[in-house]
Amino acid sequence: MQPSDTQGLRQRKDIANGNGHTDTIVITEEGKKRDQQLDKHDRYEFGGPWGVFAMMTGFPMLMYYLWICLWFYDGQLVFPKSVDDIQPFLWRMWDHVRVDAYPTAYAWKVYSGNIFFQLFLAWVMPGYMQEGLPVPSLGYKKLMYKCNALLSLYATAIAAATLHYTGVFRLNAIIDNYGHFMTVAMIWGFAVSFGMYFVAVATGTQMRMSGNFFYDVFMGASLNPRIGPIDLKMWAEVRIPWVIVFFLAVSGGCQQYDKYGYVTPNMAFMILATFLYLNACGKGEECIPQTWDMYHEKWGFMVIFWNFAGVPFTYVYSVVYMASHDPSKYQFSTPTYVLLFSTLLTAYYIWDTAMSQKSRFKMQTQGITKFRKTFPQLPGCIVQNPTYIQTAHGNRLLTSGWWAYSRKPNYVADWIMSFTWGAIIGTATPIPYFYSVFFITVLIHRCGRDFERCAIKYGKDWERYCEVVKWKFIPGVY
Repeated sequence: MQPSDTQGLRQRKDIANGNGHTDTIVITEEGKKRDQQLDKHDRYEFGGPWGVFAMMTGFPMLMYYLWICLWFYDGQLVFPKSVDDIQPFLWRMWDHVRVDAYPTAYAWKVYSGNIFFQLFLAWVMPGYMQEGLPVPSLGYKKLMYKCNALLSLYATAIAAATLHYTGVFRLNAIIDNYGHFMTVAMIWGFAVSFGMYFVAVATGTQMRMSGNFFYDVFMGASLNPRIGPIDLKMWAEVRIPWVIVFFLAVSGGCQQYDKYGYVTPNMAFMILATFLYLNACGKGEECIPQTWDMYHEKWGFMVIFWNFAGVPFTYVYSVVYMASHDPSKYQFSTPTYVLLFSTLLTAYYIWDTAMSQKSRFKMQTQGITKFRKTFPQLPGCIVQNPTYIQTAHGNRLLTSGWWAYSRKPNYVADWIMSFTWGAIIGTATPIPYFYSVFFITVLIHRCGRDFERCAIKYGKDWERYCEVVKWKFIPGVY
């Protein structure tokens, strides 16, 4: 170890020595005691049973409302004009759902077909085997993950292009059947959430249970459910939401091209933005096992519904608006387009490299020094000779790269990207900004949960870390 600095911080450079060997983390007895403290239900989150029940019922209704406003009311937020108008207003809303979002057989076939196709690809495609972090809930067992998302995603793209150009399945149909697909996605989200709860209880794999049915369905019962080589939680995080998000953008582009003979810069922006995110999830899939989502967060409604329905059908409202409105409503000047594209690419670079820096640092602490090479590997994606704080728990807290300036640099960049996804249609409608508004709320809440957990897990070492990395989000601001 390098000598401590004047504040008593234990920091080390040259994490790997000349022969490629890396010292690995060892969880101390004190660390195990703190892990046990974190690995049990001791309080309710999200407002407890009533709070999660409100979210499980309220969020689907909000999704329907925003889609109706976007698709049928020119993107304007509509509401009853008087007390007497409340009942007729609610009936109008219901009629839109009943008629235009009915779960048709066609929607079931397409949406479910994608689910099973992604499962098939995850099972049969060759992949890079990645070892996960020691999981406290499993006695510090390290799970292996088959990372074949990138091949699967490109196989999906080839299959979709073939179906489109042969006329078997025109991609325009995705945006045209948006409401129908959304309802099917919600049904899938609810069915998988409740199904996984009952499977976990039946197989005795449930953990950190509160005893309240709805709360435990929301938070999840099992940690790492698997089908053969497929880790369902990681599979659903990558293969379902971002594939749909990307093809919704492509569908909007196809519709514009068929209608106008060209694709607007705004729609091209969304196709690029969603592709970057989708490709990043695939090319960096081996980094996902190192995240809190994988080794701590259970697979419940909070994650499942969001992956199956929430992300794909709330993040690309700008695409829905552009696909149903004349381009003159959201045209910009050339400098504005340059600014938006530059902001997107800059934020993407910071997000991609920040995520890579931290995940690969964690891999280094496991003794992994050879990393998967997928396109594009961006400069700065691996911190050379990283500095860190050695904790009494046994883990190490990175203080190099982007992580020297903010405790959550990836969140900042991720949110900026989300804002551009709304800004690409300007002030035509406020609804596409829902993603960024909702996202910042989620990020702030998640940071609170994460920082509280870290304070318990690392104690005084977390306080020392916060002295070194002072800013939670934006350096010099917050």
